[in-house]
Amino acid sequence: MSQGPAGTPDVLVLGGGAAGLSLAYRLVETGVATVTVVEPPDGPARPPERTWCSWDQGDGDFDEAVTATWPLLRVHGPDGSPLTVDPAPSRYRMVRSTAFERLVHARLARSPGGRLLRATADTVRDVPGGAEVRCTAPGGRTLTLRSRYVFDSRPLSALPPARTQLLQHFRGWFVRTRADRFDPAVADLMDFRVPQPRHGLAFGYVLPLAPDRALVEYTEFSRTPLTTTAYEAALGHYAREVLRLGEFTVETAEQGVIPMTDARFPRRAGAAVFRIGTAGGATRPATGYTFAAVQRQSRAIAAALRAGRGTVPPAPHGRRALAMDAVLLRALDTGRIDGPAFFTGLFRRTPTQRLLRFLDGATSVREEWGIGLRTPVGPMLRTALEVPFLPRRTHPAPGTGESPP
Repeated sequence: MSQGPAGTPDVLVLGGGAAGLSLAYRLVETGVATVTVVEPPDGPARPPERTWCSWDQGDGDFDEAVTATWPLLRVHGPDGSPLTVDPAPSRYRMVRSTAFERLVHARLARSPGGRLLRATADTVRDVPGGAEVRCTAPGGRTLTLRSRYVFDSRPLSALPPARTQLLQHFRGWFVRTRADRFDPAVADLMDFRVPQPRHGLAFGYVLPLAPDRALVEYTEFSRTPLTTTAYEAALGHYAREVLRLGEFTVETAEQGVIPMTDARFPRRAGAAVFRIGTAGGATRPATGYTFAAVQRQSRAIAAALRAGRGTVPPAPHGRRALAMDAVLLRALDTGRIDGPAFFTGLFRRTPTQRLLRFLDGATSVREEWGIGLRTPVGPMLRTALEVPFLPRRTHPAPGTGESPP
């Protein structure tokens, strides 16, 4: 695919988060399209550093940006009993947004078809032969950009109507302990030894970076986020009373909200304008995992452009996965199933590789049927019969209520 007239790129990517940068990386690596990434300039419009985790399938993608990997996974049930599983050949890995930005920005700088533009995208519209984006550059100057296609990863101002909407909201501390307290080989995905909220579920999450360093998070699946003060109290209790870390210091903190919704996310915003990432439905409704789906989406877009097709990006998750997630979200929201017992049971009774495929939405019908039989059949069946008749309603857009320091 060739560069357009007067240097016009084939593709404009709006937003420099996981989805936008992953697509830009894929396009410049394969050389199928010229691309300009439009990122907000330094300042309040740029999000703080974030952490993205996914299962490493051994493809070596983004190895330079990987902060840590863990060969073993562990879940602590509500009764305190641990379950450690080996997901080989997969490994759980952490990518920090700053390292990922560095990697992709360097690839863009080395590529004759890549460009990074620091500006705020304001409006996007279709024009003959493609799309037009009006931006504000640092200093207030207005820029008008054109391209054959626009892929927009910016957060939606409001989520589409949904039958059920929960939020995965969390705050994490990067801690350093005085004594060695962590096993760098084991990631604690869900630790239910924390007080449970009246509505939804809560768990701890520990990613060791060294024997004396780790990311320690408190996470809830519920309808509304907490205040920073409440997160701090929950984290303090988890670190001191449950993990018994002893003396430690908090080096940095991160805080966020991820929508868990059965809303239908439109993947097209115009004839030549497409949505990607969470805005394009890449977040798995029942787990909040996004990074792996973003990689599938990016590869599919690159393949479509290589074949000369300007088609809508494929759905990041299949219809069966979304239907199952809609049932699970409703069952959690109504309290028909016990969240900690449900997730602990999945890890105890499902082969690890099959469970990881399920969490990523890559299981077969037969595998999903087997997993379904290991869940509370009565409540799940009742919910499955109810969901198709529930109205879709507009819910408040997710927000933390307070900005993390």
